[in-house]
Amino acid sequence: MDEIGSGTAQVDCDVLVIGGGTAGPMAAYKAKVKNPKARVILLEKANVKRSGAIAMGMDGLNNAVIPGHSSPEQYTKEITIANDGVCDQAPVLKYAQRCHDIICELDGFGIRFQKDENGEFAVRKVHHLGSYVLPMPNGDTVKKALYRQLRRVQLLITNRFMATRLLTGRDGRVAGAIAVNTRTAEFLVVRAKAVILCAGAAGRLGLPASGYLYGTYENAANAGDGYAMAYHAGAGLANLECFQINPLIKDYNGPACAYVCGPFGGYTANNRGERFIECDYWSGQMMLEFWNELQSGKGPVFLKLDHLHESTIGEIESILHRVERPSRGRFHERRGTDYRRDMVEMHVSEIGFCSGHSASGVFVDEHARTTVPGLYAAGDMASVPHNYMLGAFTNGAVAGEDAIGFAAEVDHAEYDPADVEAERERVLAPTRRDDGVPPNQVEYKARRLVNDYLQPPKVTRNMEIFRHRIAEVREDLETGMAVRDAHELMRALEAASIVDCAEMAAAASLFRTESRWGLYHLRVDHPERDDAAWLCHTILRKVDGRPACEKRPVAPYLVPIAEDERDAYRKQRIRAHA
Repeated sequence: MDEIGSGTAQVDCDVLVIGGGTAGPMAAYKAKVKNPKARVILLEKANVKRSGAIAMGMDGLNNAVIPGHSSPEQYTKEITIANDGVCDQAPVLKYAQRCHDIICELDGFGIRFQKDENGEFAVRKVHHLGSYVLPMPNGDTVKKALYRQLRRVQLLITNRFMATRLLTGRDGRVAGAIAVNTRTAEFLVVRAKAVILCAGAAGRLGLPASGYLYGTYENAANAGDGYAMAYHAGAGLANLECFQINPLIKDYNGPACAYVCGPFGGYTANNRGERFIECDYWSGQMMLEFWNELQSGKGPVFLKLDHLHESTIGEIESILHRVERPSRGRFHERRGTDYRRDMVEMHVSEIGFCSGHSASGVFVDEHARTTVPGLYAAGDMASVPHNYMLGAFTNGAVAGEDAIGFAAEVDHAEYDPADVEAERERVLAPTRRDDGVPPNQVEYKARRLVNDYLQPPKVTRNMEIFRHRIAEVREDLETGMAVRDAHELMRALEAASIVDCAEMAAAASLFRTESRWGLYHLRVDHPERDDAAWLCHTILRKVDGRPACEKRPVAPYLVPIAEDERDAYRKQRIRAHA
């Protein structure tokens, strides 16, 4: 067992990047390439070689804007409509304008994308309007290829250090971060002129149906640390009531990937084998139709592939069973499921925060800047909606390039040393108790309460009860939780982030008194969408130690949306015809 050590080290840098998954390495790489003389540190609580949601690879890009197949304006329109109009288009448009160059750069790294007989990217259609899905035949190499680039530019990588809090200067600027070693509990203070948060989704918010804490739809290492750090630093977080909920394979808790199978002719079907929704692109409205079908007597819902040709099924298997989650093929084999004769039972995932699949994240502008000067965010924890892996790469690049420019213009902000000592006391408090509640029990109770009281459909009284009950969990966490070693200390810190995220989810959900984004924010006692009052962002901040919400207007659209297009995603259900 890892022992609890002591001691505090300090290092200085120009740009600190927190999170070594997808956005973080690209942000650090771009910052270093733009200014090779700058000191850029990439901080990761695991190991950058195999960390983040793409640790095992990825089966394809969901949102590739390729000239000749779609335009940046078309993509921006698509995302605005899919997000029920609550969308600042500037960061979405900037992503759409830059992502093709990023794809070409990744291709140059050795990450191959499917091409046609003419050598052009072979883009497929899943979305309602445009064609954006680009398969990756060797997607299992993505992290290896990315890591080679980090080594090539001699980036400073600090593995096994978990960031716990951001430091802010007396002038309000970000000043760096405090981290703890996940093997020794040694403290590290990193002074930085700019900080980029790339810590991923809050994937351990709800509890999977299996009850297994780490059997999550999202990467289980993503506990919401970045959301919590931004919150405690005073940054604004956007639309946290817009939960991530995804279709998954029943009992496997991995993606069913109807959007991958769709271009080959697969689709989501009810128990009669009937297709009930036209578009398998992940959106809140698609998930509402999925959930309604489950409740209608026509459930369960299935992924239907058994009508396809053998060669087509073989191609699908090579994509789905080789990269991202190789255990998928073994799961089907042990269960006796064969795509050629069986439909694959699907279900609904636990809830989480993830802008990559919905819209809940730290509020950023088109430069990836948060509301705290010098603090940036990118990837699944930033507020650019539906940005997936390619969005993490692209917006990470945007953040890195802007942050290195910001760092060149400023000195290190002065912070209060008492903040470091206060954080030491908070972090190490569970190590000083001889007996108490272990972190896994605190986490299990918090996430069970999330399932019982916050999971949609949302009911006001349930959420009010939740706020009372989660306060009891916080009391246990802060005064009764005990750990035995440095690994358990990491779990305790993750449990604290989960409780923070749960409290923010409840506050935001109670604040928005309407239903929006399909199943993501379905309030039983406010069942209708109310554009007159709520076509806006909800921004949550820490005020007097508690989450507080306010409205923020949606920025004027750069790409107009016609009146008859605004509800396109609400018209995807296939109706029976005589």
